[in-house]
Amino acid sequence: MKRFLVGVTALATALVLTACSGDAGGGAPGGGAVAQGDPAAGTTAPTTSLSPSSSSPTPTPTPSSSPTPTPTSSKPKPTPKPTPKPAAKPVANPADVPCKAALASPGVSACVDLSALKTWLLQDGKVIYGPVKQLPGKKGHATPTGVFHVSAKVKNYHSKAFDAPMPNSVFFLPGIAFHTGSLSVYSHGCIHLSAAASQKYFTTLQSGDVVQVVA
Repeated sequence: MKRFLVGVTALATALVLTACSGDAGGGAPGGGAVAQGDPAAGTTAPTTSLSPSSSSPTPTPTPSSSPTPTPTSSKPKPTPKPTPKPAAKPVANPADVPCKAALASPGVSACVDLSALKTWLLQDGKVIYGPVKQLPGKKGHATPTGVFHVSAKVKNYHSKAFDAPMPNSVFFLPGIAFHTGSLSVYSHGCIHLSAAASQKYFTTLQSGDVVQVVA
């Protein structure tokens, strides 16, 4: 009985060795073990795939586009308008002055045209001022005509006869003078001038200068 068990054990051992050992070169057909992972065996050994660590893609930085400055459209400068030249005042023509004696007189003289309501200042036959508007005596107090001479000058004369101021009075007859007065109301024989004109006559005319008055 003991021999029988030993024999069985030896047989089992031989079978196991035959099944586990194979030809190193692959063995004869049907006698070798099938290599793991052989597709012909119908089984595929699990293959451990080493996948590369999937790293999140680094986003490509988008260049910050600075806003392009809009060019300021500069308005064209307006063309400066040429400064208009003041109109040249017409030169008074001595031929327009109706006072022959005053034109012929040397030095400074004055001419008064009663009908035209104009007056001039002359020097050596040339017009140096005027014509300017004047207002003579009213009806019944007409300004005398003729050739006269400056007799007196009073800066702030006051008429006692008419109780009226007569600034810049230049007398050429007793009681008759150039002076500042109304250019809308006729006088009692004097020659009314504007304030500016009476000032000019007062500073220009001197004692003895010719004053001619024509109708």
